[in-house]
Amino acid sequence: MTWQRKTIWYAFSLFVVLGLSATPALAQGKSKANKSKDSGHSAVSVEMALSATKDVLVAQGFEVLRIEVQDGKQIVHYRAGNQGRGKGHGPPLRMVIQRTDDRIVVLDAPDEIKLEIGVKLGIKL
Repeated sequence: MTWQRKTIWYAFSLFVVLGLSATPALAQGKSKANKSKDSGHSAVSVEMALSATKDVLVAQGFEVLRIEVQDGKQIVHYRAGNQGRGKGHGPPLRMVIQRTDDRIVVLDAPDEIKLEIGVKLGIKL
């Protein structure tokens, strides 16, 4: 083996060893990059949740009809938009967004939409 191959091999081995030693700390969330000032809790307002909900619904082909406020709950009325197949619009549907204690909760929504809203907000719904 030439000295160039040995040097590359040693550099690669060192890289692998350092990479494997850093993996457990990252997996446990103990790295400095994962620490935040507010100890992991992100403050999401109802307005941010509404904005994300509207963006997600429109991106998935839905049409937002109206938003109502009842007893501190935001009720989003929406329906499936015309997908260009000449079958018209879908039936009106609704979802409820409310703040409970320190969390935003989305009720009466399909799981795909809840997941996408959570990803957009950076929280788990």
